Amino acid sequence: MADLHFSDAEPTASERQAVLAALSVNGAGDGAVVVDHPRVVRGGTRRRKQLRHLLLPALHALQREAGWISPGGLNFVGRTLGVPPAEAYGVATFYEMFRTDSPSHKLSVRHVCVDPICALAGAAPLAEHLRSQGHAVHEGPCLGQCERAPAVFIQGRREPDRVPADDSGPDSLLVSVTASTPESPSLLRQMIGRGSEGGESASMEAYRQRGGGAALEAVLRLGPDDVIDQVSAAGLSGRGGAAFPTGIKWRAVADGDGPCHVVANIDESEPGTFKDRLLCELEPLAIIESMAVAGLVVGAQQGWIYIRGEYPLATQRLRGAIAQARNAGWLGDDAAGSGQHFDIELRRGAGAYICGEETALFNSLEGFRGEPRNKPPFPTTHGLFGQPTVVNNPETLLNVSEILRIGPEAYRSVGTEGSPGTKLFCLSGHVGRPGLYEAPFGTPLGELLELAGGVQGTLAAVLLGGAAGSFVGPDALALPLSLEDTRAAGTTLGSGPVMVFNDSADMSGVIGRLAKFFRDESCGQCVPCRVGTVRQHELVTRIRRAGGPTEPQRALLGDIADAMGDASICGLGHTAASAVMSAMRLGLLEAEPAGEAVARAARERSEQERETMGGAAEVAQQRDSLGDSAS
Repeated sequence: MADLHFSDAEPTASERQAVLAALSVNGAGDGAVVVDHPRVVRGGTRRRKQLRHLLLPALHALQREAGWISPGGLNFVGRTLGVPPAEAYGVATFYEMFRTDSPSHKLSVRHVCVDPICALAGAAPLAEHLRSQGHAVHEGPCLGQCERAPAVFIQGRREPDRVPADDSGPDSLLVSVTASTPESPSLLRQMIGRGSEGGESASMEAYRQRGGGAALEAVLRLGPDDVIDQVSAAGLSGRGGAAFPTGIKWRAVADGDGPCHVVANIDESEPGTFKDRLLCELEPLAIIESMAVAGLVVGAQQGWIYIRGEYPLATQRLRGAIAQARNAGWLGDDAAGSGQHFDIELRRGAGAYICGEETALFNSLEGFRGEPRNKPPFPTTHGLFGQPTVVNNPETLLNVSEILRIGPEAYRSVGTEGSPGTKLFCLSGHVGRPGLYEAPFGTPLGELLELAGGVQGTLAAVLLGGAAGSFVGPDALALPLSLEDTRAAGTTLGSGPVMVFNDSADMSGVIGRLAKFFRDESCGQCVPCRVGTVRQHELVTRIRRAGGPTEPQRALLGDIADAMGDASICGLGHTAASAVMSAMRLGLLEAEPAGEAVARAARERSEQERETMGGAAEVAQQRDSLGDSAS
């Protein structure tokens, strides 16, 4: 460790204990460790490299124990894992959920979503109400609770992160419009009416009674090649937004050499998206079984779940499902009786939209800042730890199990030729029944809205595909929701969010918030995105305050969009201008309402007063907090 230079700051006893417990390590005073972990190789640089992927769990342990990541705690983590302190600090400061400055308010924070749907539902007055009660409030991006907005996430000390029990709203509506025959594909059929109470319905016995385990049995009966052939014949494409053919991805990894991995990407952070949260809360064992199917088919020995940190209930249920799957023999040295080793580890993200991009996710899992990598090489040859990797969305994985259950022909019996099967849609905003809906590809937009109780009021616009998608107007209600039809219409389905706005919505405010979202969520690695998202937000703000765009401003927004789309490293920069440009084409980017201008000025004055007058109080609170956290 002679090449690593640390300050004199030391961890408290409780911080040390929390980190060691999270890492399952026994530490000595000199930082030497003995780690019981399958990826650890002891000795020198190799050992340090193998330990680094435990950095994210270690930072979570510090944040939960002390309410922040103290210099002493960060030093201890760096010494334990062999990570330079500057690099550990760089990782800690990358994420929304981690605090590296001393907390000034009771070590507990209320995260209030202020993205469009929650803003419509009263996020701003809710945040002020929480502040008036003495809570620390952080106004931040989407929390994946759009169907029951406004959303609050409580991040506390020495207690599970959670949404408020008295403010969580009703169970999300689950509706399938697929034909109800057992031979038709439907991901939600088993979940309808179950609610989100867990309990007996989440047990392995109950899951088997609902047909659980059949997909694993099919893999053992058919063999890997036949499974991939069926997935390809069914025409399954990825449901996370990119729509890449799943069979091609799996075949590439299965035909590769050496160790490989399977990763379930559950870091859905797109405003308007919450389907993965519900899938994990309602049927976690199905997620685990589907991952085991993927692992056995491509020959992976290790699976990884990367789930966003703001999903405490889904995380808890997935961990329980992993334990049950191990007890049932689905995971381990002889996974499902296959003679092959396959196991799953779960990692929590910490609030970074960019980590939904697959290569940024790899970096985050490996203990680095969640910044995307250049492609090529692609994950199918150089993925997690530089090895071939299958990355799939939970909806994609569950579709594989459906294909094995009913066969490719039955799977293709719904949907369209270019988009077979069904799609999960997250409906939110001004509809009668926000929630999760399953519909065959090709269902007209208007029909989907009617399934959700119809538009409340007069329709102004629909945002398809979330923040990275595009607005469509009332004239698009006949648009078939398929990959090919939306592409031809110049829009996208993305991962399935459908955000509905009536004519009471301040659309220029919605657009301004979307521009701010990308400004804040850009990782800053590449210039086109780092600069472009800032300039786009600045320009949208000026347009709103000036009464609408001028022709030079329209041209400048177009130039910014072109630069980001052509030269950014990853999809965030490529799509950061999509919603703004579509809004401008539809005439939605106009002056902010007079009332909103007055309210904005009042908020700005209030924020300035808090900054200038709260100094002495914050010093006292910090002193109290530090005294409370010492042990």
